[in-house]
Amino acid sequence: MKISINRLKHYITLSESPEEIGALLTRSGLEVEGVEEFVSVPGGLEGVVIGEVLTCEKHPDADKLSVTTVDTGSAVVSIVCGAPNVAKGQKVVVATVGAKLYPSEGEPFEIKKAKIRGQASEGMICAEDEIGLGSSHAGIMVLDTDLPNGTPAAEYFEVETDSILEIGLTPNRADAASHLGVARDLKALLGREINLSEESMLTVEKSGPAISVEVQNAVDCPRYAGVVLTNIKVAPSPQWLQNFLRSLDLEPINNVVDITNFILHDLGQPLHAFDADKISEGKIIVGKLPKGTPFVTLDGKERKLSGEELMISDPKGGMCIAGVFGGDHSGVSDSTTSIFLESAYFSPDVIRKGSQVHGLKTDASFRFERGTDPNMPVYALKKAVALLQEIAGAKVSSEIIDLYPAPVADFEIGVTYGHINRLIGKVIAPAEVKTILESLEIKVINETPEGFTAIAKPYRVDVTREADIIEEVLRIHGFHQVTLSENLRTDFLAEHPVKDPNKLQYRTTEMLAAQGYFELITNSLTKPAYAEKSGYLDPVLNVEIFNKLSEDLGVMRQTLLFSGLEVLAHNINRRQTDLKCFEFGTVYQKTGEGYKEGRRLAIFHSGNRSSESWIETEKPFGFSDIYAAVERILERLNVEVGQVSIQESAPFAYALELKLGEKVLGSIGLVDEKILKLAEVRQEVWFAELDWDLLFKKASGLKKYSEISKFPEVRRDLSLVIDKAVTYDQVKAVAEKAGGKLVQKIGVFDVYQGDKIEAGKKAYALSFHLQDQENTLTDKVIEKTMSKLIQAFQDQVGAIIRS
Repeated sequence: MKISINRLKHYITLSESPEEIGALLTRSGLEVEGVEEFVSVPGGLEGVVIGEVLTCEKHPDADKLSVTTVDTGSAVVSIVCGAPNVAKGQKVVVATVGAKLYPSEGEPFEIKKAKIRGQASEGMICAEDEIGLGSSHAGIMVLDTDLPNGTPAAEYFEVETDSILEIGLTPNRADAASHLGVARDLKALLGREINLSEESMLTVEKSGPAISVEVQNAVDCPRYAGVVLTNIKVAPSPQWLQNFLRSLDLEPINNVVDITNFILHDLGQPLHAFDADKISEGKIIVGKLPKGTPFVTLDGKERKLSGEELMISDPKGGMCIAGVFGGDHSGVSDSTTSIFLESAYFSPDVIRKGSQVHGLKTDASFRFERGTDPNMPVYALKKAVALLQEIAGAKVSSEIIDLYPAPVADFEIGVTYGHINRLIGKVIAPAEVKTILESLEIKVINETPEGFTAIAKPYRVDVTREADIIEEVLRIHGFHQVTLSENLRTDFLAEHPVKDPNKLQYRTTEMLAAQGYFELITNSLTKPAYAEKSGYLDPVLNVEIFNKLSEDLGVMRQTLLFSGLEVLAHNINRRQTDLKCFEFGTVYQKTGEGYKEGRRLAIFHSGNRSSESWIETEKPFGFSDIYAAVERILERLNVEVGQVSIQESAPFAYALELKLGEKVLGSIGLVDEKILKLAEVRQEVWFAELDWDLLFKKASGLKKYSEISKFPEVRRDLSLVIDKAVTYDQVKAVAEKAGGKLVQKIGVFDVYQGDKIEAGKKAYALSFHLQDQENTLTDKVIEKTMSKLIQAFQDQVGAIIRS
């Protein structure tokens, strides 16, 4: 949110620098993220002055050039000019040597001494486009002024400079989403009064179109106000208003629209102007329209209404999505001569629905969604009317319509001094507490030695509890004034956060989806034949359905395998053969005591992991692909597998079984052909099923990462010949124990089995990455570590070291 220092000074006296004001606001909770300088004319016309042409003669060597002498106030200089209208005695705009000009088109350039066709030129007599004041290049600017020569051009053209605060407004501070709101905080911080003019009386000057208003639901629209204005002359806004809008990065449109934008940013009250002649039957209806109703917004797009957004309509249809975006038909145009000016207080909930449904974020919806001031609509309306009378020649043609059946009450909050002092951490005198609150327009009543009742106005949507009042006292008193004791303590210790199974599942789903997996959601009911014919599921453990719809849906599933295979078969039969899928689901079993169920995660690979292309040939999925997928899940959940063993039983042709401690986490492998035939799958399937309940129990959140070491890493390689029965996990465990903390990573980059080594043996080529987090490794330490590794491999796994 951008705030103009110049505009703030209309509300409150400020002698502090923009940086000092920014620091004050930041300290009080309105974080100023930066201060920018705004100049209404690029470059501020620095180095450009008013001059007078003393002489003007034709250039001796160029027909279209003139040689002039110009009085710039501080000196008389010679300037070569190519403008056809230059003449003796003219008051002109002169860019002196060293001035940097910002033309309307093209890049900025600096004025330098030069020789043009042999004649010295010390400056430039400017056209309006050359200094960024317009687009004309027909000739130089000739001024009608009595200002002395040397007067800065910025003074003549009334160039405005401003400092703009960029405030990172937090969602709770809706009250500060305006210049008035920021001024209120400065009032409390600086102890100065705000200059807020009284509401002016409106006098109906002439009769205009009769407009009636019907609010169908006062919950959605607690207050609706408006007035009819005629004799409007739509035109560009005056320079001061255009400068104000541009300083906030807004583009001026016309005087009517610009005034509504001015009021929004100045007072925080959005307004909307309807062309009164386009309001059918002179009636405005505030309510909802049926779902699917088409509506064309100001940007020319047709949108289908959801039925949830609040609409401003006439008997023929919608004119505006209330508090969000206007309609194309009813907006102000160059031909508009009469308007109905709306100023309302809408429910934040209903405005947010309209904004979210259509993906429209506007300055008006930003404020309405967070909560505007229900007492502001009429005041803002009168301010806008005064400006429209002054700038657009408007005539007031109706009394103000103000529908406000149930005024929003102030917030009454009981506060005790004991709680203030306890939560802030220091004793603040009751007199200071009262002064702070009253400077924030929060009344203090029913005072006792123990406490008081605070009355907060409804525009303070963030002040509804005692803790909110205490926060207001603290932020104005100053966080920096609360010293921290040597022994910090708290009155309340939060319980350790409980792991959320839904969040953990969502995180895993998100990761798999990002890797190209499709999620399956299948029926928990399945065929009894799967258990009867698979050879590894016990039919006795089936949970049978009493009123089964069919034999194919006769029992609850014991595994996610078969329901997943059915999906794969369906896709493969339709020539979708390259598949990566996963499913979170529940499995069921009958027990001696009743029934049990558990959550499982299943992963399926089938077909090719990369399709044929000019870059590479087809590559079918293999064991390493599905094992890597499981490893990524375990790493994401920060779970380390304790034991891995070979499994050679159904439903796998071969597989690995994973354990966490003594409990089986799951299995990963190639599905046996007999099982595939049961589900009518005609190509290889790699399958993993993990016990999600156990995985959730062991998950310890996101993996923690440490800072990159400042000391270099060293790699050493070893080639071991070991028995085929020795697994890589055994080798890895030996290396981690023998190498200690210096071994950061172990990798296998080659495995060999063949006639060049002894029968029953295999060769591993291993890489060891060594690093010390506190020192640079020396050759002596490296050699000592590698010797330990070699000795451990020889002693514990019978390795022969190949040189």
